[in-house]
Amino acid sequence: MDINDVQGIFTVLSLFVFIGIVIWAWSGKRARAFDEAAKLPFAEDAPPAPPVRAREQGDNQRGDMP
Repeated sequence: MDINDVQGIFTVLSLFVFIGIVIWAWSGKRARAFDEAAKLPFAEDAPPAPPVRAREQGDNQRGDMP
């Protein structure tokens, strides 16, 4: 077995891996997940929470304010 045999085996294995990935990507079971992933860039983010002032937050945690 020389280097040409190893290169040939590696080429054939790479081809099978590539075909397996294509079949996995185009299978009907994955279509829903891929459709959801394709829409992620267009999804709206949740609105940001209103900021809490540091002094109010500290006072409430210590119980200084009635």
